[in-house]
Amino acid sequence: MNKRILEMIGGRLAIAILSLFLVSLAVFFITELLPGDTAQELLGQAVTTEAAAQLRETLGLDRPAILRYFEWIFGLLTGDLGYSHVSDRPVANLVAERLPNSLTLAAITMAITIPLALGLGIFAAIWKGSIFDRAISSAAIMLVSFPEFMIATLLVMWLSVYMQWLPALSFIPATADFRTIVLAFIMPVSVLVFGSCSQMIRLSRAAIADAMATPYVEMAMLKGASRSRMVLRHALPNAVAPIVNSVALSMSGLLGGVIIVETVFNYPGLAKLMVDGVSTRDMPLIQTCSMIFCGFYLVLITAADIIAILSNPRLR
Repeated sequence: MNKRILEMIGGRLAIAILSLFLVSLAVFFITELLPGDTAQELLGQAVTTEAAAQLRETLGLDRPAILRYFEWIFGLLTGDLGYSHVSDRPVANLVAERLPNSLTLAAITMAITIPLALGLGIFAAIWKGSIFDRAISSAAIMLVSFPEFMIATLLVMWLSVYMQWLPALSFIPATADFRTIVLAFIMPVSVLVFGSCSQMIRLSRAAIADAMATPYVEMAMLKGASRSRMVLRHALPNAVAPIVNSVALSMSGLLGGVIIVETVFNYPGLAKLMVDGVSTRDMPLIQTCSMIFCGFYLVLITAADIIAILSNPRLR
């Protein structure tokens, strides 16, 4: 690994750290601008001015925002996520209860989406211009046109209300058997797969098609190399960087879909926890969940950049 590669990787990591700091500023001060008052939300509409002022003082909301920001960011760095204003429990405990559910949903989605989308994109590029390529490209464009909440609503109406095949809510009790768990995951995973596949198919197809059009691949074709050899030995290794970027972009776009899916299907994940925190103005909970999602996004994008740098033969 030469000096230039190390400098580029160091630059990407520095940009990621700076971006995370700027995101923390935006998350904290934007949540401060949310309409409504936390003390009034907790005490109800019949609250008196004195009681609200006393509760704000108890929660520390009467202190300057900049002071509360530095206390919050220092707590994040030291692992102290603070206490929920609504449940009066450590935010770390609330996150620990919900995060595995969201990770499970994301892992199942990625395990289905990545091989399916890459396989369809690669075969569409190999048979460029064929009926298969046009069908896959048209389906991908059509899926992009439908937002996740619309797909989720249609699936609920069709599979739950009319056909009554699947449960409308993805609540999984502790005593659920394997069949109940599978049925609860089918619709949320399907919505996320539909939303993530389309972009990944188009980007991977474009990357392979561009690599197939390069002179060295055309030379291999003139020498009699088979299509599978051209793709696997020549085109695919040089399309790793854009393919990895397409995977990272699709997985980062998965975050928005997770929020919609967990809300529509009442799935007990981290996104649903954050949405509930917004409705109750639970600022420590909202800020922590937002930072987790933003951190996950930055990790994906930074990892894709580093893999693209390492896989570039010209840099090596």
